[in-house]
Amino acid sequence: MMDINKMKKRHLLQVFELITSKGVKSEGVYQYQDITASHDFDGYTCWLAFKDLTVTLLFHGAYDLDYDNEETLKIFFNKVAKLLDD
Repeated sequence: MMDINKMKKRHLLQVFELITSKGVKSEGVYQYQDITASHDFDGYTCWLAFKDLTVTLLFHGAYDLDYDNEETLKIFFNKVAKLLDD
């Protein structure tokens, strides 16, 4: 399983790109394999969401994780690792 300390913004951005390129777009939100991706009007802030988890990717390299259930975080990282391996 990918640990938060090992998860680099580059990987999160790769997942964002994958979701937006392969996902179905509806009202500005892309969805692919239960993960959604969206961004603000200028693209400086991007979001990935899965169940109760939201990842905020900020322009200057920072990211923030907001979640209620630790299990959701683990499942998300497993999904991300699998998407990046495919």
